[in-house]
Amino acid sequence: MNYYSLNKKAPTTSFKDAVIKGLAPDKGLYFPESITLLPKSFFEEIDDFSYEEIAFEAIKQFVAPDIPEAELKQIISETLSFDFPVVEINKKISTLELFHGPTMAFKDVGARFMARCLGYFNKDNSREVTVLVATSGDTGGAVANGFLGVEGVKVVILYPSGKVSDIQEKQLTTLKKNITALEVDGVFDDCQDMVKQAFLDESIINKMQLTSANSINVARWLPQMFYYFFAYKQLHNQHKDIVFSVPSGNFGNICAGMMAQQLGLPIHHFIASNNENDVVTEYLKTKLYQPKPSVATISNAMDVGNPSNFVRIQEIFKNNFEALKSNLTSYSYSDEKTREALKELYNDYNYVADPHGAVGYLGCKDYLKMNPNAHCVFLETAHATKFLDVIEDVIRENIELPEQIAAVMDKKKKSIKIGAYEELKNYLLSSI
Repeated sequence: MNYYSLNKKAPTTSFKDAVIKGLAPDKGLYFPESITLLPKSFFEEIDDFSYEEIAFEAIKQFVAPDIPEAELKQIISETLSFDFPVVEINKKISTLELFHGPTMAFKDVGARFMARCLGYFNKDNSREVTVLVATSGDTGGAVANGFLGVEGVKVVILYPSGKVSDIQEKQLTTLKKNITALEVDGVFDDCQDMVKQAFLDESIINKMQLTSANSINVARWLPQMFYYFFAYKQLHNQHKDIVFSVPSGNFGNICAGMMAQQLGLPIHHFIASNNENDVVTEYLKTKLYQPKPSVATISNAMDVGNPSNFVRIQEIFKNNFEALKSNLTSYSYSDEKTREALKELYNDYNYVADPHGAVGYLGCKDYLKMNPNAHCVFLETAHATKFLDVIEDVIRENIELPEQIAAVMDKKKKSIKIGAYEELKNYLLSSI
């Protein structure tokens, strides 16, 4: 598979080079040159396939020939070492739990897959690769865990000081080894802008190999397709239209779901459930795409004012607004509404959600008002204990810490505080 830049000013490249570079030379996001439908028989017989077999069929065309099939199957096996259960909330709404991995966030799959791909590509390379990544919450911990100890790879994570939860901060600042956390005096958009600036800075990229582990990287973005196949396997016998409500920040997850749909997965519709960072919600109302500064919310992983992956969604639909709108609905919710949803899920259904899942649940409820025959699945993207202060205040109960979380709580935080791009640049150049 070859990949082209969405800025259309760079040569096409292989999966390997797209993963190692992260961004194209013209700073565009990479997109696959072609998408080949999977046979209908695959979906008709999906109950006969394991999760690993499903994932292999979904991803192989995007990876070949750069990773041999045997190696790819091993990468998938190591990536999918935990479960992805669909839990019924009521007869019309279910949740797909994506928090059963090592850092209890949906990003574990993409981070683990990318780390293993990069490790494979770099095994015979004497040049060290630096993974530079910005996080608004869960990306940092997932990337840190996924890349921990990978030979020839150094990870530098930028996160906004005071704007991630205590547990999220612990997960990205306590691992040491090849992981460094930079605590930025600012918001997520400042972190993301610094990362983008570093990729444009020739004084850096001429001296070191940079790549990104945000969902702009094809190896982080594409394996998120797997979730949707796994949910379909669990739900397709209900013979209802399956609609996914995706808590959306940088829009990589929902974009991956749309790629699964392009492969033939029978997804009826998507809902982009936003917090108060409502750029896409407003776009679908007005046809005007207007990025704006991010707003801090209790669903912090979605605090993105200029979602990077939306350009990929537009490419999937050939920049046809009406085609996109026929497949995507978007709603925006305040923190107050999110808290009400958390309370409702707990009191009415005995389900403890996290704030992002609660936003997804609200999207389901609103969509079903006009589409009562659908079955709506919201993605529960992180374990509730990652947001203890919010959840316990709402439900008035103490939540027991799962093993993955308890393991980091007593570890000592180690971060480097920075406030401007020059400080990031100086750190990167001094680390060569």
